[in-house]
Amino acid sequence: MNEAKKTFVLKLYVAGNTPNSMRALKTLKDILDQRFKGVYALKVIDVLKNPHLAEEDKILATPTLSKILPPPVRKIIGDLTDRERVLIGLDLFYEELSEEYGQE
Repeated sequence: MNEAKKTFVLKLYVAGNTPNSMRALKTLKDILDQRFKGVYALKVIDVLKNPHLAEEDKILATPTLSKILPPPVRKIIGDLTDRERVLIGLDLFYEELSEEYGQE
C-alpha cells in the first residue's frame, strides 16, 4: 500500500469578517483537521486589505478557496458548507470512493 500523502497548498480569499467568510474558514479548518492532519499549508487572504492579490489571482467573488498544489489548480466559490463539493474540488472525493471500494 502506498502511504505517501500529498501536500496541499491552499488559499482562502475572504472579504473581511463577514458571516460567509467566517463560515468558510471554520468549515475549511474542520475539513483540513479531519482529513489532512498537518499535510497542508493554508493562507487566508482578506481581499479588502490586499486587493492586488485577488486581482493577480483573478478572484471575482468571496469566499473563494483556491487549491494551488497538487495540480491542477482548482477554485471553489462559496461558504464551503457543501462538504462533498469541497472534497471533489480538492480531488479527494474520488480518492475516498476508490479507497472505500477498491480495498478489501
